[in-house]
Amino acid sequence: MINLEPPKKFATLVHQARQSATEFFRPNSRKYDHAEHSYPVELDMLASVLDGLNSAGGEGGGASGIRRSDNTKQEGTRNGGNLSTVLGTIELCWGDVGLLLALPRQGLGNAAIASVADEEQAERFAGKWAAMAITEPDCGSDSAAIRTTAVEDGDEYVLNGTKIFVTSGERADAVVVWATLDPAQGRAAIKSFVVEKGTPGFTLVRLEHKLGIRASDTAEFHLENVRVPKENLLGSPEINTERGFAGVMQTFDNTRPLVAAMAVGVAKAALEETRELLAEAGVEVDYDRPAGKQSAAAATFLQLESDYEAAYLLTLQAAWMADNSKPNSLQASMAKAKAGRAGTDITLRCVELAGTFGYSENSLLEKWARDAKILDIFEGTQQIQQLVVARRLLGKSSKELR
Repeated sequence: MINLEPPKKFATLVHQARQSATEFFRPNSRKYDHAEHSYPVELDMLASVLDGLNSAGGEGGGASGIRRSDNTKQEGTRNGGNLSTVLGTIELCWGDVGLLLALPRQGLGNAAIASVADEEQAERFAGKWAAMAITEPDCGSDSAAIRTTAVEDGDEYVLNGTKIFVTSGERADAVVVWATLDPAQGRAAIKSFVVEKGTPGFTLVRLEHKLGIRASDTAEFHLENVRVPKENLLGSPEINTERGFAGVMQTFDNTRPLVAAMAVGVAKAALEETRELLAEAGVEVDYDRPAGKQSAAAATFLQLESDYEAAYLLTLQAAWMADNSKPNSLQASMAKAKAGRAGTDITLRCVELAGTFGYSENSLLEKWARDAKILDIFEGTQQIQQLVVARRLLGKSSKELR
């Protein structure tokens, strides 16, 4: 049975993540919000610390992801790498979500590799910083509509297409590119390929100027006759129409709880800041009285806290299920949907509760409100998550429920 209290064995990790957020992320948060596209050199030391923890067998504390195969041989309940990574991500995003996304070797592409790579690939790509390229100019939330192609040619695949909104695309060592082996086969033909930087034909087109997460670069790439070795295809090269999109969806099952954790971390930061501001203004939040019998500000704050708790618990549940080899596609989408929406709502309402102070750069509240929005969009928008949840609950296929 799942116990939604943080395991005691992760107390040190959570403390270290909070300390890193306090000493590295918060002091540099505003600096790199203003200096968009500048590399946060302060992160190099922290990235080395995380690498040391991982090489020493420590549980993950960043966004690198955990191999599902690590959890297959076990007895009883396990609190493992997925749960520890989620807990660490929450604390680091309490510091700054953009800087977390800018951490070397902690990219969403690393989580994709962890999800579906075989043992040889996992070893070969170990230590590389991997971004993930899904979105295209004519393909946003519907990943099955991908038009980037991968054509087999001898011992290689030849990739052609355009990818946009690639988080950490410029700085990463490699990019996990989603492409179709056969557009006529639909979802089943979508595969992911590790394309290493410097590969001929793989061109950085531009960097985006963004609303939030400005510490993290967001790139557009063009692929023209990019040749990738066959062994860089993640997972099976077979097109299995019966299994459909399942192989690719396993990546989302691993990354969506991580994005949910990012949203939970930002929301946690906003609530803590707002609680202090309300106390300074003489607004008492009484947990022993009904919300309707308290001030409007206190009642609003209690509502926001309840949304936070729901998002937090759903996120822990999705990660715990992954650790215990339980199918978690439904729970991963529920966590992402709830946390993405809650993160946006909570940060914006906290700006309102703080008044003019929340709207100015005197605090980080306005920045957190900007940063939170992307967490409701990438890795599948709010609408897509609700659609996935509805299909799972109603037992409908993608053709039956669109």
